[in-house]
Amino acid sequence: MILRNTCNESFIRYACVLLDDPRLSENARVNIVGTDGLIFVSPASLWEIAIKISIGKYALPEPFALFWERQLQMNDFTILPISLSQTAKVVNLPFHHRDPFDRLIIAPSLVEEIPVLSSDVIFDSYGVERIW
Repeated sequence: MILRNTCNESFIRYACVLLDDPRLSENARVNIVGTDGLIFVSPASLWEIAIKISIGKYALPEPFALFWERQLQMNDFTILPISLSQTAKVVNLPFHHRDPFDRLIIAPSLVEEIPVLSSDVIFDSYGVERIW
């Protein structure tokens, strides 16, 4: 099981997986291919991407929902459901940094004990198992 983090470069990091981009580390690539079949996408990541599209930072070749429905299905990704215990975890997270989207990925990762696929080393300070 892996929880995908898209943090600062949301669209680019998804493109690494979707387009087999060489920026994806070999370790991350092996972990994606070699998982037990469950690769979760954080709803926070999708919100972050949607916001960046709405402000013109990224563009998609088709409507957002259509693009992601197809990509989730083609790549066998699952959107991680949000739970009360995950949201409650955010209350007590230390403020190693203040990126709200990262915090919304860190909390479920800790609660559900799911590693995060990310190049962002700030995740290490929260005790998250990070794959990159």
